[in-house]
Amino acid sequence: MSPDETPAPFESPDLEVDAAMSAVLRLSEDGLPIDSGPNILDMLSPDELARLFAQGRETSYAPGDFFFQQGEPHDGIHFIRTGRVRSYYVSPGGREITLAYWPKGHFVGAPQILGGGEHMWTSVAMEPSVGVWLPGKMLRNLIREIPNLAIAVIEGLVYKSMCYTALLQIMGTQSKTSRLGHLLLTLAAPTNPAADSTTLCQHFTQEELANMIGSTRQSISNTLDKFVKQGLIERRGDTIHILDSDGLRALCD
Repeated sequence: MSPDETPAPFESPDLEVDAAMSAVLRLSEDGLPIDSGPNILDMLSPDELARLFAQGRETSYAPGDFFFQQGEPHDGIHFIRTGRVRSYYVSPGGREITLAYWPKGHFVGAPQILGGGEHMWTSVAMEPSVGVWLPGKMLRNLIREIPNLAIAVIEGLVYKSMCYTALLQIMGTQSKTSRLGHLLLTLAAPTNPAADSTTLCQHFTQEELANMIGSTRQSISNTLDKFVKQGLIERRGDTIHILDSDGLRALCD
């Protein structure tokens, strides 16, 4: 059976899985745990949240449902109340690059948060999710009236700009092998960053891994095989077990 066929269950405790699923997932330069940035909704008081939700439109999304798609008219942002959302860009040639997986508390729809133009990338639900769309005009009015919302949105934009700047720097300066190694370390880091041997706590297909580092499925397969031969990782069906975190990090550096 090929690694991309039937997903094997992970053996990690539910608590570790929950911790990883609540984190922002993106390509990291050093393979260390990622600072998930500001939880916008947690920064607002109950009354402020009630005002925001009263102005917005709440929608439930099944896995695979789009919050919006690249090229569509842009108007406002979508706050993530529950679930997880993947943002990605598609090149004119059809190649995808994942920007990040966003958990609850973040928003999607940057950079033109007040509306105008077209969406520069796509955001899609990866699991059952609930979003609250706030049109640009309403968002503009609310940030005038609620200082905490203005601060929260600014901090969210700063965090996103840091994420995308780091992604650009990594793509331009690191090899695909180094990017994959750091990605594996990052995906394992939320479970136990101090451990030298650990298992990735959630499932990603080789195609999804490729999209996160700007590579191809075949290149991912070849590099994983190389890591196995070097004793850095072990593969059990769909599960990747990191045997030597220090060795993998040294190879990437």
